[in-house]
Amino acid sequence: MAFTYRRILSYFFRGLLFLTPLAVTIYVMYAIFVFLDNLIPVPIPGIGILMVLALITFIGYLASLFFTKPFFEWFERGVFKIPLVNLLYTSIKDLMGAFVGEKKKFSSPVIVEISDSMCRLGFITQEDMSVVGKEDMVAVYFPHSYNVSGNVFLVKKEKVTPLRGVKSSDVMKFMVSGGVSSLT
Repeated sequence: MAFTYRRILSYFFRGLLFLTPLAVTIYVMYAIFVFLDNLIPVPIPGIGILMVLALITFIGYLASLFFTKPFFEWFERGVFKIPLVNLLYTSIKDLMGAFVGEKKKFSSPVIVEISDSMCRLGFITQEDMSVVGKEDMVAVYFPHSYNVSGNVFLVKKEKVTPLRGVKSSDVMKFMVSGGVSSLT
């Protein structure tokens, strides 16, 4: 009888392990879709999100045109002059640029030797630290596991080894998952 209960419990946990990430993923994607779709209230579901995506694309197009680019630069200079808004705007812009900008920052995964028997995975975010008087160091970002945060450390260049043949997205997934995901 105990064998049957253990087997049923095992099946339950296996099903839970499969369904929980699937359900949470579907729920988060649905919540994002509903949020974006409701930004522009239109009675037909899905049209609001298409309008938001079209608007974002159109603004990106305008920001890259020769004759409208100065207007966007003027607007940004104005935002930079507002004390608290400046901090928030530049932080968000730099974070977005690190992932989708022309100068992607998380594209250089590295292994940093912490001691003889311990290393950490991270991403080089700045190669030149001469502005703070540390020409022999680089800035390395170490994401936290199961969190959307991390730390930046200045590390001696000789302690940093670039990872070749591994995609940055796989390294980030490995680190954020606490080492549970595999480095494929």
